[in-house]
Amino acid sequence: MLIQFSIYMNLKSPLHKIHEQLGAKFTEFAGHYMPLYYTSIKNEHLAVRRSVGLFDVSHMSNVWIEGKDAEKLLTLTTVEDASRIGEYRGQYTAILREDGTIIDDTIFLHLPEKYMLIPNAGMNETVTQWLNEKAEEFSLDAKAEDVSREFVILAIQGPKSRETLQKLTDFDLSSLKLFGCAIDKVGGIECIISRTGYTGELGYELQITPPDNAFDLFMKIIDAGKEFDIKPIGLGARDTLRLEKCFALAGNEFEGGRTPLEANLSFIINWDHEFIGKEALLKQKEEGVKERLTYLRCIEKGMPRHGYDVEKNGERVGRVSSGGLSPCLNVGIAMAYVKTEYRKVGDILNIVIRNKRLKAEIVKPPFVGKEC
Repeated sequence: MLIQFSIYMNLKSPLHKIHEQLGAKFTEFAGHYMPLYYTSIKNEHLAVRRSVGLFDVSHMSNVWIEGKDAEKLLTLTTVEDASRIGEYRGQYTAILREDGTIIDDTIFLHLPEKYMLIPNAGMNETVTQWLNEKAEEFSLDAKAEDVSREFVILAIQGPKSRETLQKLTDFDLSSLKLFGCAIDKVGGIECIISRTGYTGELGYELQITPPDNAFDLFMKIIDAGKEFDIKPIGLGARDTLRLEKCFALAGNEFEGGRTPLEANLSFIINWDHEFIGKEALLKQKEEGVKERLTYLRCIEKGMPRHGYDVEKNGERVGRVSSGGLSPCLNVGIAMAYVKTEYRKVGDILNIVIRNKRLKAEIVKPPFVGKEC
């Protein structure tokens, strides 16, 4: 009875009935009830690595930022100087607290006269409130509006994603560089099209409103990809795909308050502008971080998971933030926060799994390149 009540309280995708018809097995994630897999996580994972897959990622959020000072608000509240990002371009960035810890990592798209921010699942209200509070605090003429329930987000990912999607649009998808975006019709439906994704493969995401427009478009994409054996993909493969490429999952890698320096996200910081959290980051940069995200490939059979301890010579030196089995490598892989003095590539650490110590080698990211 408790399980049924929990499911009832979770938000369902507008495409829930389609997922049921396709035989999806469901799971709860960040307050949403979404497909975990349709056939198997491994089959769906390999379909994306080798051909093409279609994801419903409507559990993600949509926030409009409008007003004369919208650019200034984004510049203030993220580690990117939004004035550098031209129209029909996007950027991966992070929103920080004053102490430099990450509230959320996100992508924003610069569209005519406004910006679309795409926070993580369950972060829409937190991010919207934060942005509006800062707009008021700094007397900026800008407003954030949570429109998450007004959109469906579809992701078409994999080496054959462009060939699949190009069948449904006159817009030249090859003209979009990474993080580029456009507004055009796909399958007769006007969408925001962006060359973005969470798989490390060629891919595109479609922001579709109103949600009813997504029903036919989902099936049109499935039909367009039949020659490439396209598959619908659940959250299970979405997680293993991002893990193989060492992409952060907000609820895991930022748990407990982590900074971009600790999370190996220094590359996204534009230091040449003022932003909330900058002073704290400069101080941490000068003093040095005590722990940093580290990448571990198991050399013994086992399955590392979130929360497992990492040891060196019996001493606890870290903790797994994300872990699992790599479908491409068929070995356990993990990201873990490890004390900086124990992070040398090639060294061996132990991941503690049910009181057993599993040997794992420190490697450079990503775990999987193009060899899958």
